[in-house]
Amino acid sequence: MKRHSPLFYFSLFSTLLLNAAPLCAKQTVSADYMHGFDGIDGVRFAYRPITQDIATSWFGDIKLYWEASAVVWEYGETNTRSTSYAVSITPVFMKQITDIADKYPLYLEAGIGASYIGDQEVAGKDIGSNYQFEDRLGLLMELDESQDVAIRYMHFSNGGLNSDNPGLDFLNLSYAYHF
Repeated sequence: MKRHSPLFYFSLFSTLLLNAAPLCAKQTVSADYMHGFDGIDGVRFAYRPITQDIATSWFGDIKLYWEASAVVWEYGETNTRSTSYAVSITPVFMKQITDIADKYPLYLEAGIGASYIGDQEVAGKDIGSNYQFEDRLGLLMELDESQDVAIRYMHFSNGGLNSDNPGLDFLNLSYAYHF
């Protein structure tokens, strides 16, 4: 099987999602700082062309957005730093849990998506496969109609599809702008 570069997958995801963008009323771009539990630091850029409101009988009103993202990680000692890349596409569900100061809606968000990580060894770990699942759980606060901030726990894992599956864990701080 031919192995494509992470840039190929990001271009493919971006093209598909950008072609869907004119159908959507509101789009979002975001930037995250990622701090990994294995001495990995990175930045993550994401695009959300699709957001839907869904009424459910179990959870009440929820939101669903689709997000395409690209990540650059660095790890290792200062003079021997290594870099790895990842691209992902993830559906994310959001449920408003409260309002802070009756002004700032606070949401719980959760999602599981598909990722391609450019290196099978990241921060000295054999992650078993370039293909991983991206799991997330976070709190998101809307600052106004055009911006929000979030804190997220993210986990990358091959889901046990390979015997090498140590996973990669991150704590993210995110800023998003809606247009």
